[in-house]
Amino acid sequence: MGLKILLLNGPNLNLLGVREASVYGSETLEGITKDLQAYAERRDVELRTFQSNSEGALVEAIHQARTWANGIIFNAGAYTHYSIALRDAIAGVGLPVVEVHISNVHAREEFRHKSVLAPVCLGVIAGFGRWSYFLGLDALLRHLIKS
Repeated sequence: MGLKILLLNGPNLNLLGVREASVYGSETLEGITKDLQAYAERRDVELRTFQSNSEGALVEAIHQARTWANGIIFNAGAYTHYSIALRDAIAGVGLPVVEVHISNVHAREEFRHKSVLAPVCLGVIAGFGRWSYFLGLDALLRHLIKS
């Protein structure tokens, strides 16, 4: 395979399909991930996935990615809005990261409008449901191929 990408998912994303279907839809993380992996394979991309509800485990996954990945697609969930540790990990490894969100965080509660991760990410895609992940992968690949 050509490029190697880490798909990283944060807290409560393991509850997709159960949690607040009116906001997040009825699809599971496993279903989205399976389809995204097939989509990546068709583009000669190896997609490794990791989900954790633990901030420290997500930091470790970012640190480890610097040794093998070309970039990261990251849905940090609620950590998006306050995790300086994740922000520093992203900045520290120097990999391009695309921040993704299933819901349109800017149309939700005020506290969700600010991302502490966005300033150290390549870009942010939000509000397209499951397709946010696919758009994130496409954006990351275009960046990597252009670089």
